[in-house]
Amino acid sequence: MFGSGVLKGLGVTMKHLVETYIDDVRKIPSRYAGGREILRQMPDEEGIFTIQYPEEKRVLPERFRFIPMLLFDPETGEDRCTACGICAKVCPPQCIWIVRDHDEKGKPIPRPSEFYIDVSICMNCGFCAEFCPFDAIKMDHDFELSTFSRYPDWIYDKQELSVPIDYYAALYPNQYAQEEAARAAKEKGKGAERAERPQRAAQAQPSRGKLSPEEIERRRAAAAARRAQRQAQAGKQPQAQEGQEEQGGDSA
Repeated sequence: MFGSGVLKGLGVTMKHLVETYIDDVRKIPSRYAGGREILRQMPDEEGIFTIQYPEEKRVLPERFRFIPMLLFDPETGEDRCTACGICAKVCPPQCIWIVRDHDEKGKPIPRPSEFYIDVSICMNCGFCAEFCPFDAIKMDHDFELSTFSRYPDWIYDKQELSVPIDYYAALYPNQYAQEEAARAAKEKGKGAERAERPQRAAQAQPSRGKLSPEEIERRRAAAAARRAQRQAQAGKQPQAQEGQEEQGGDSA
């Protein structure tokens, strides 16, 4: 029948509309009753899920990412960032600027004195966090960045980007636990390698205590014979050249 597809579409829309209110009435208190600031949409919920933003907000998943953030140790105050510049090189829109710090003598220090990100052109790809070799830059969950002016409000400096490691651990609990476990295993492997290094060096080098005195004397004599032979050959070569020069002079 002509128009059956339109009727089916309207039926699906009406079905979702009815299920929205039925599912809402089943749950006490109602999800539209208010009083809850953070909402989580469960898999068993049906219908159209509406959030009264900004009074209500959805719970963000752990893998959600938005703008980058710089991590520092809250106990020591030291930044993880070493100003290597890898994040600025891999950034597709080139929105990261880094200035390396220097000491009083002008020698470079592995830390940034200035760090800027143009949030207006950041595409939230996460390449900077993925390629950072020191886990110094991660992706924040803060997405409410609206301002009345683009410049300079959307040019974030080092102070605005810096957050403690505890903040990152609260946003990414599972990812933080995996990274710390991998870092501990790596440090443990380095400690075991340092402990085994003297033993491997001792095994690689032959010990003279295992050679008999006769063998040591024989090797010394052979080395002295080789040196005497080289010296004798070196003494014969000048004499041979002098003889050739004298024969050349007589023939002339």
